[in-house]
Amino acid sequence: MLSKVLIANRGEIAIRIMRACKELGIPTVAVYSDADKSALFTRYADEKVHIGPAPAAQSYLVKDKIIQAALDTGADGIHPGYGFMAEDFEFATMCAKNNIEFIGPPVPSMELMCSKIDSKKSMIKAGVSVVAGVTEAISDHEKALNIAHEIGFPLMLKASAGGGGIGIVRVDRAEDIEEELAKVRRLAKSSFGDDSVFIEKYIHEPHHVEFQVIGDKHGNLIHVLDRECSVQRRNQKLIEETPSQAISEEIREEMGKQAVLAAKTAGYWNAGTCEFMYKDGQFYFLEMNTRLQVEHPITEMITGVDLAREQLRVASGLELEYEQSDIVCKGHAIECRINAEDPANGFMPSPGKIVRYAEPSGPGVRVDSGVYQGLDFPPYYDSMAAKLIVWAEDRPRAIERMKRALWEYQIGGMKTNIPFHEVVMNDPVFKAGIYNTSYIENNDIMAKVTKYMEEKRAQGGNKKTAAAMAAVQTVIAASQG
Repeated sequence: MLSKVLIANRGEIAIRIMRACKELGIPTVAVYSDADKSALFTRYADEKVHIGPAPAAQSYLVKDKIIQAALDTGADGIHPGYGFMAEDFEFATMCAKNNIEFIGPPVPSMELMCSKIDSKKSMIKAGVSVVAGVTEAISDHEKALNIAHEIGFPLMLKASAGGGGIGIVRVDRAEDIEEELAKVRRLAKSSFGDDSVFIEKYIHEPHHVEFQVIGDKHGNLIHVLDRECSVQRRNQKLIEETPSQAISEEIREEMGKQAVLAAKTAGYWNAGTCEFMYKDGQFYFLEMNTRLQVEHPITEMITGVDLAREQLRVASGLELEYEQSDIVCKGHAIECRINAEDPANGFMPSPGKIVRYAEPSGPGVRVDSGVYQGLDFPPYYDSMAAKLIVWAEDRPRAIERMKRALWEYQIGGMKTNIPFHEVVMNDPVFKAGIYNTSYIENNDIMAKVTKYMEEKRAQGGNKKTAAAMAAVQTVIAASQG
């Protein structure tokens, strides 16, 4: 087993990994910037190391500082969480050169799957179903135009090294190819240091379904079922649930097999996610995220598999504790990402001091959080403050439980997207489970959110919130003794 693990991340995911380490008896090291000197994750760790100013480019993204912190504290493992350097194969290589275990997949697997072009070529060769398009980088707009006429409009221009919904553009007309290709290449270069762009056929209003996979260094590799991630804005996920309501058991079984095939083709171990688009009985491999996903808790809730624990065990050279036949779906789980954003203002980031804070609790409720009352939520990083996860015996009860938990969740002092989640949980289309990736636009969800927030203000929302806060805090205090 690893003797000490440094978490090269911050916020709720750092705490999540530290909890798994503590249960395995592994001491932990936090690294933190100036902005995070009072953060909750720094208090949870056994040791902490300051790594620089608030901007991530001067702290969390400085590879040498992270490696040196591990060496100085005697950490023999580094867990990257997600974001920052989680899919940076150069950083994983640096870890290996310093005899530090990178808690993730092997470098060749990362390098292959972090290139959408190379991974698509590999998947085609292995027989995995992919979206129609080309498997070469396109830099010339005339060539792009010829390809566009072959596969037809609309189409997608996609950054090969992209992630997080960045570097993906839909093009509907031939006359827009030149300008959009130049834009995507510039964005890809500035965001990922790689201006490689390729073309795929656009699939109208699909479902975004992903499969969790995990493997060990002994050749064992399984999938841990699926997640529906179609509630998105600007290609970024807001709500996830499992199991997906869109796919049949036959499709689920076949997608799971292809996810395992994709991972095995890449020589993969540790945790990862194969993402697919699904529509009308057909599914297509999109990409593989070579890391733990934000939405991994819902998989843990329906299967009982502690994915962070398995990551640590695999990195320590142990075999998986599970076989494929052990993975059984029990009930239904939903996750809402609680972001410091103003849903009435285009989801603009809304950091600030948290003056009131009370988390929901009770049966089937889990909160993965990195915040507390009195914290100045920093503006320098991702806007996600917490993840609210619920489990119930079936989907209707899970939705009702999420509605109750959202009502209990009280955050004062900064705007959050909780009103958005409340609207979605009450929306007939979502409740019926018939939504797709165009759900927000097609169902006027943002207009409904604006109306909902105006109605709350008109009803004395602040007083109502304060009363709810007092009631929730009283109940929580009573439950704690």
